[in-house]
Amino acid sequence: MAAWTWRFEKVDGTEVQPAVEPEEFTTQGDAESWIGEQWKALLEGGADQVRLFEDSTEIYGPMSLHANEA
Repeated sequence: MAAWTWRFEKVDGTEVQPAVEPEEFTTQGDAESWIGEQWKALLEGGADQVRLFEDSTEIYGPMSLHANEA
């Protein structure tokens, strides 16, 4: 079974520890729901963007956590 995980980064792509500890998700939808609920706390904790992975494959990213950016 695939594991869906987030990578948390600064704007320059440097990995940072998230302010809210994520879990490993079993579906992409669960992972996306979680980020939708936690993005403000993650942003306040120092993450600027995220990348979504299925196992070791990057699905998309970087996705900004800053609300004023598209």
